[in-house]
Amino acid sequence: MGTEPLDTATLASTTYGEQGPRVVLLHGLFGQGRNFTGVAKALADAARVTLVDLPDHGRSPWSDDFSYAGLADRVADFLAATAPRERWTVVGHSMGGKVAMLVALRRPELVERLCVVDVAPVPTSAVSGFGTYVTAMREVDLDALTDRTAADRVVATRVPDPTIRGFLLQNLRRDGSGEQARWRWQMNLALLGDSLPEIASWPQEPLGTYDGPVLWLAGVDSDYVQPAYAPAMRALFPRVRLVRVKHAGHWVHADQPAVFVSALRRFVTAS
Repeated sequence: MGTEPLDTATLASTTYGEQGPRVVLLHGLFGQGRNFTGVAKALADAARVTLVDLPDHGRSPWSDDFSYAGLADRVADFLAATAPRERWTVVGHSMGGKVAMLVALRRPELVERLCVVDVAPVPTSAVSGFGTYVTAMREVDLDALTDRTAADRVVATRVPDPTIRGFLLQNLRRDGSGEQARWRWQMNLALLGDSLPEIASWPQEPLGTYDGPVLWLAGVDSDYVQPAYAPAMRALFPRVRLVRVKHAGHWVHADQPAVFVSALRRFVTAS
C-alpha cells in the first residue's frame, strides 16, 4: 500500500514498503513517479521504495529554468529531509538517471548505491526524438479540446505509436466540470520543451567521483548506452558494473519488467 508523505511542498512522492533499505526511483522526461508503481510494489516486501515526481513533472512544483545541478540538489534535499539519518539506493532512468548520477556525485553521503538505467554521463543525441513529442503536444488546442480522444487524434499525426502516446497523454489533466472544465498539461511543457538542448546535455565542469557500487542497466535495443561511453562512466563511477538487458529498448523497466525487478532486487539487498 502506498503512503503519501506528510509534506509534499518540495517534491510529490509516494512510498511503498515499511521496512528494509531506502530506495528512490527517478523517472525520465515527461514521466511521473507512478510510472514505476509496479516496480515499487514488487520490491515493497524487501525495501521502502519512494516514487518521486521530479520538478516540472507530475504533482511537483514548477521551476523557472532547467539545470541538472538544480534538479539533483532538490532531489538530494528531499532525500535528506525524508530520512535524515539514512542512506539511499538512488535509481534513475534516462533524464532521471542523469539526475541520479549528479545526486551521487554532489551528495555522496546520501547515497548507499546507485543504479543508472539506459543513459550515460555524456550529451544524449537520442533525446532529439523528444522534439517531435513536444511539437505534437503543443499542437493540441487545450482551449478547444473536448475530450482525451480528440487529443490522442492530434498527437497521433506525429506520434503513431499508441504506447508512446499513452505515456505522453498521462500528463493531460481536466480541471472542473461542465462548461467550466479546462484542460491543461500537468508537466511544465513550456519550460521542458524549450530546454531540450539542456536536457540532452551533461555538465562539463569537474564532478569528482562516486566510489560506491553502481549498477548500469542498458537495453540491448537502445541507442542511449554505447561502448564509447564506458570510459566516461568509469571515470566518474569506478565501481560500475554494466548489465545489458535483452529484448529491451530505452524503457527497460517497461520492456522487461521481471528482469528489471530481479536485477534491482539483487542490487538493493546485496550485503
